[in-house]
Amino acid sequence: MNRRNFLKNTALFTGLATLIGGHAVYAGARRLDRIGIQLYTLRSLMKENVQTTLGAVAGLGYKEVEFAGHFNHSPRDIQSFLDTEGLTAPSTHVELTDIRDRLEATIEDAATIGHDYIVLPWLQSHERETLDQFKGYAELFNKVGEKCRDAGMSFAYHNHMFEFDPIDGVEPYELLLAETNSDLVKMELDLFWTIKAGRDPIAYFKRFPGRFPLCHVKDMAANGDMVNVGHGTIDFGRIFSKSSLAGLKHYFVEHDQPVDAYISAAESAETLKNLTF
Repeated sequence: MNRRNFLKNTALFTGLATLIGGHAVYAGARRLDRIGIQLYTLRSLMKENVQTTLGAVAGLGYKEVEFAGHFNHSPRDIQSFLDTEGLTAPSTHVELTDIRDRLEATIEDAATIGHDYIVLPWLQSHERETLDQFKGYAELFNKVGEKCRDAGMSFAYHNHMFEFDPIDGVEPYELLLAETNSDLVKMELDLFWTIKAGRDPIAYFKRFPGRFPLCHVKDMAANGDMVNVGHGTIDFGRIFSKSSLAGLKHYFVEHDQPVDAYISAAESAETLKNLTF
């Protein structure tokens, strides 16, 4: 994304903001003091130029980013890009092998960039077939959480929808919450997948207060499709009004398959900047 395209997109976004400004504004006096974005949303642009993409994100009003890969840049490069663009990166997504086989290096890289959270975002289908596998993950997560705590950061797990499908009558998400140490293992609640599974995020906040310092902010159309934030039916004001109960500190916009990554990021940012609760 070169400067000309960035300026073109910015001009286009200005027109979009006029159309969607004021959408999804809720009664209340509170607003988010900062918004973030999971850079997986912008992975096609990140592949082209990481620093330019971070600059574009900052230009949309995002203050925080969450990484999902460094695109052949060193941790020191990433840290320098963030400083230049005036962004922080409280968290990063890593792979299961990163916490299982190279945890010390993963923590060291995270410390260099300035992450506060290391997040496991996904399990492959063959890695989540039995309850015994999830029991093993709970044990692993506790150990990883202890190592992260000793390094001055935290470990968290990000859900999709499969964690809510019972295995032998037990929901894996319930198992993970019950069998991990609440001081060592936090959760990054994906609001879209949680609601699509028929669950109420606030019910989890009430049952497990303080366990959810991070969330993914995605919207859902009436037909269940993922859409840009502000174009769907999820009542984010209702959810965010319980932030203190949940322990929520970081709100990351994400769209798994955006038609236009920049426009998705722009529309979602505008919605959250106008959101009151």
